[in-house]
Amino acid sequence: MVDCVDESETVMVAEKLARQLGGGELIELRGDVGSGKTTFVKGLAIGLGSKDKVSSPSFALKNEYEGRLKLYHFDLYRLEEPGIMSHEISETLGRKDSVTVIEWAEKGGDILPANRIKVELMPAGAHARKLIISYPKGR
Repeated sequence: MVDCVDESETVMVAEKLARQLGGGELIELRGDVGSGKTTFVKGLAIGLGSKDKVSSPSFALKNEYEGRLKLYHFDLYRLEEPGIMSHEISETLGRKDSVTVIEWAEKGGDILPANRIKVELMPAGAHARKLIISYPKGR
């Protein structure tokens, strides 16, 4: 568990994680609305060398960012049926030239593989949050 006192520390933790990624990873982000999921993705993008502006894909469902590895950023919050995105998500999974990040992945049901990095973001004050990062077995 990591305690972050502000947004910049959340970005820093995500940057460090991104520098360890080699491609093909799936990262699941869990947390309430406003918990810092998109802020965490900003840090991932920076750590992957992207200069792109990161924004929440709540209405677009998917954003892409260029960097050392391409970053696919999905948001399933507004989906009633995860199967709508299953083909598009499956095309990004396991690619050695990219990383896939999914906000509200719990709405994905069975379309997502079990082998993924899980990041849970929990409020711990006005701007502070706790991050719990779980890695798949063997990583």
